[in-house]
Amino acid sequence: MLRLNEVKLPLNHEEDALSTAILQKLGIASEDMLSFEVFKRAYDARNKANILLIYIVDVEVVNQADLLVQFANDPHVRETPDMTYQFVAKAPQNLSSRPVVIGLGPCGLFAALILAQMGFKPIVLERGKAVRERTKDVFGFWRKKPLDTESNVQFGEGGAGTFSDGKLYSQIKDRKHYGRKVLNEFVAAGAPEEILYVSKPHIGTFKLVNMVEKMRAQIIELGGEIRFSTRVDKFDIQEQKLKGLYLSNDEYLPCEHAVLAVGHSARDTFEMLYEQGVYVEAKPFSIGFRIEHEQSMIDECRFGDNAGNPILGAADYKLVHHCKNGRSVYSFCMCPGGTVVAAASEAGRVVTNGMSQYSRHERNANSAIVVGITPEQDYPEHPLAGIALQRQLEELAYTVGGENYHAPAQLIGDFLKGKSSEQLGEVNPSYTPGITLTDLSKVVPSYVIEAIQEAIPAFDKKIKGFAKADGLLTGVETRTSSPICIKRGKDLQSINTQGLYPAGEGAGYAGGIWSAGIDGIKVAEALALDMLAKSQIN
Repeated sequence: MLRLNEVKLPLNHEEDALSTAILQKLGIASEDMLSFEVFKRAYDARNKANILLIYIVDVEVVNQADLLVQFANDPHVRETPDMTYQFVAKAPQNLSSRPVVIGLGPCGLFAALILAQMGFKPIVLERGKAVRERTKDVFGFWRKKPLDTESNVQFGEGGAGTFSDGKLYSQIKDRKHYGRKVLNEFVAAGAPEEILYVSKPHIGTFKLVNMVEKMRAQIIELGGEIRFSTRVDKFDIQEQKLKGLYLSNDEYLPCEHAVLAVGHSARDTFEMLYEQGVYVEAKPFSIGFRIEHEQSMIDECRFGDNAGNPILGAADYKLVHHCKNGRSVYSFCMCPGGTVVAAASEAGRVVTNGMSQYSRHERNANSAIVVGITPEQDYPEHPLAGIALQRQLEELAYTVGGENYHAPAQLIGDFLKGKSSEQLGEVNPSYTPGITLTDLSKVVPSYVIEAIQEAIPAFDKKIKGFAKADGLLTGVETRTSSPICIKRGKDLQSINTQGLYPAGEGAGYAGGIWSAGIDGIKVAEALALDMLAKSQIN
């Protein structure tokens, strides 16, 4: 097949316009085009009065070889790459040990699934609960029930991505098309088929719950084993080699190959690894707040009269501002038509995140507005100092919020003026259990306040109304990414602990559902090849 890039058509084009554009581009008659399918559909809304749809299409033609020669110098016409996933190994029948996957978030889920599909029958350890039980705990906490520190937005089957917007896109390079494998598995588990071709696919929490259950069932059907409410409390490391795991139920599990996919909030695990000598280093992350506006305002600003078009859906945005003091402020994890959620995983600490359903029909838009910080500049004293900083800010948010898991919040207008807020405007907060209006300068360092105060007016120039006085800031956002990196080598094993495969967001190698799933596949392949090589030696 041929792949055509950059096929542009008006937003409300006729049904046959795409096939006509393909024929015109290739200069062929209709009978020479056997079929076509849309590989990707995006939009260009820079001109709100003339929004364009941009297609990438795969076309089956009669004279493909001739057309490839004819368009050899045209970068927009190429042969369609083979994106079929190929397994790198198959488990031998005499396999003497089983790999372990620690964590059942997106990374661990795909690592376990790939290992199971290759016949390695992984044992999966998840400190939290199965996704439906976990969902009850999460929604219970949002309704002011006690926080379960082992079953919450961060911990449990599906990982933090389950209670999010379910975004499935990233800027990572994916030359081996692992991302297509992720999308195909999601569709097989019940995701809408449109995630295969829309430019910014997302799923939403309720659909993710069902999908995670189906993928777990496949792992079990293929011989895998899932153990919930099972935490790794210590690693048995001898002569820099993994030998086993000490579990929270007092069991010792022999293990020489383990995927470490614990997510960015497994702070106790990070501390334990560091104390046991596994190489860990601090890495940059970001801190700030969630910002809320009415979604209708964002739609109008982005799409003009085309706001509400079902193809466009709820509008998103991506903003960056480089401050005079050298800091960068950017939007992160934008959730159109979503809600701000309580994402605490430790008692006495408040954390915010964003979530939306597949429909994205809630009244407000929200995103994180965060300031980048670095170990060299902001927490240089210890590899785990970033964790200490996160905890400090989350404790301040808990205290200022009223010590009942209410989040501190401030109207944008008051924030820009540097005064405490006393009453809400038109934007109703979506955060539950609730908010406490205050002055957010009590919660984060002054450099964060100064940077965001400079950035919001700059963002208003790009999205008119972004600095609207009754928009809302809610704090704190501290879990944008892991504050540490567990370094790994070219073989994807820890650089000083053989058999341990750090993976996903928690280890510093992913940022979101899609990239975490891709990293899970990569690590599963590396682990499988190592197990296969060692089984042949033995």
